[in-house]
Amino acid sequence: MLKIKKQIRGLYLSTVVGNLSLTGAWVAILAARGYSLAQIGLAETVFHITSLLLEIPSGVFADLFGRKKMLLVSSILRMIGNVVMILSGSLFMVCVSLAFHAASYNAASGSGDALAYDSLKLVRREADYEKYASNQLIIYRFCNGLSTMCAGFALLIGHKAAYGADIMASVVQFGILLSLYEVRADESEAGTAARMTDSVKTALAQCFLSGLSFLKRERKAIALMFVNSFVGAVDILLLFFLQAKLPAVGMPHWALGFALFFMEMGGILGARMILKWGRLRYGGVFAVTAVLVCFGVMAEHSGMYLLMTLGGFTAALADDALQVRTNTILQEMFPSKQRATLISIESFTFSVIMVVLSPLAGLFFSWW
Repeated sequence: MLKIKKQIRGLYLSTVVGNLSLTGAWVAILAARGYSLAQIGLAETVFHITSLLLEIPSGVFADLFGRKKMLLVSSILRMIGNVVMILSGSLFMVCVSLAFHAASYNAASGSGDALAYDSLKLVRREADYEKYASNQLIIYRFCNGLSTMCAGFALLIGHKAAYGADIMASVVQFGILLSLYEVRADESEAGTAARMTDSVKTALAQCFLSGLSFLKRERKAIALMFVNSFVGAVDILLLFFLQAKLPAVGMPHWALGFALFFMEMGGILGARMILKWGRLRYGGVFAVTAVLVCFGVMAEHSGMYLLMTLGGFTAALADDALQVRTNTILQEMFPSKQRATLISIESFTFSVIMVVLSPLAGLFFSWW
């Protein structure tokens, strides 16, 4: 019997443990180990290629075999990636480790949200999903901000100790995930989900094609995915380049971590504020968030680090506000049997936009 409060609390705790990490600043850790920027860039490319290849299949597997199972697989892959990084003594091993971390991210992407929505749907509390999505973004931003501030400590203790601590966190997360209740698609819908009578390969293809068929019928969902992904990509790229540009315009190095943490807090405010804008139509939400993101981009070119930090704060605010509202609308549209698959397709859309925008943003943000 599903105990919804325990289920949601478990998903929250899993997010906390999964995002509080000493290895969040992995670029700085690799640089401290003597790897060049070119080598780090190659390792990051391996991460993104792995992510692109596995994003949609991971969602299909979650829909077919269970969202809880994929979350557990994600935790195991994270542990393996950490072990490989501890043992790594070459760029090849570093790339293998990052590939496992990308696979871990993909396995969890969509599975948690799908499990949460269908759990709420099972007890007829779908209206609570927007609050859940808001809280999850708040947890993510806060934990990510704390992890950024701990980058110096990770460099102090060394990469082996930092990744060792991450292994312990993965073990704790695995235990939390074991306590969750698996909600199958046929439990949350009036009809009975089709059983897997054919081969796994055929079942995977059918699930994926069903998701594409839904998107073909629901063009609005495609538009929402693109809009949300584009705004999110601009925000993330802005915050990424501000890490390098803030010190370049005179911000003291001791203040950088606090500035990055402050910008992450913008996302927390946005995720909370959107709950107060329940009557504002989606077009209005998009207009407001687009203006705020544009302000952030313009502030980045001001050359004044306080204004640039404020720009990053407002962009994060806009990104999370739009993401909560978009995800809520999409979850209401998605059929339960393809929910994780469709969420993964949205994540895939975001990754493709990031691949296209990243080099363009590098040229744009380098212009003064």
